[in-house]
Amino acid sequence: MASKPVTIRVPEELHAQLQERAEAEGTTVTALITEAATNAVRDPRLEGAAEVFRAFVADNADAFDAAFPDDTPDRLDAAGRAA
Repeated sequence: MASKPVTIRVPEELHAQLQERAEAEGTTVTALITEAATNAVRDPRLEGAAEVFRAFVADNADAFDAAFPDDTPDRLDAAGRAA
């Protein structure tokens, strides 16, 4: 993916906080700012969509399994292992 440079000015204190957080997370200031910018333009309708979908699937798994017995997936436990 191509990228474009963007120059912004931030107060020294904010820059220091960004550097501290980046070091604590094992990342870079650029990565933190890129993530923040991505979140700023993310469609708000998608917020929580994955959690809602997972809850729907979990609540209706038995009905799906009964309706489509040949397509029943293996169940995973909380650690992601086959149950």
